[in-house]
Amino acid sequence: MTDSELSALRERADSGDQYAADQLIELAACRGDLTELRRLADQGNGTAADQLVELAAERGDFEQLRRLANQGNATAADQLVEVAAERGDVGELRRLADRGNATAADQLMELAAE
Repeated sequence: MTDSELSALRERADSGDQYAADQLIELAACRGDLTELRRLADQGNGTAADQLVELAAERGDFEQLRRLANQGNATAADQLVEVAAERGDVGELRRLADRGNATAADQLMELAAE
């Protein structure tokens, strides 16, 4: 896809064309373009947010997951708990548990029991 075609697709998506938005999300996901997905997710596109969480989790992008979780994305919070537990990151699990994440609290108890 040329730059001008991509720009036209963005314009259509930004104007509310859901088909164009879906195409843009698919392209961004295939290319691993977190910036494009973040832009669409920040505009309220749930599909883009889901793809962003998936890519961030695959890449171990802790900061991206944290940003999304802090914005209230439950899937990102779940992924963040999973990554933090795998890393044994007690500080992150404690931060999430303090924010009311029951899964993070459970993970903390499991780590303490070990």
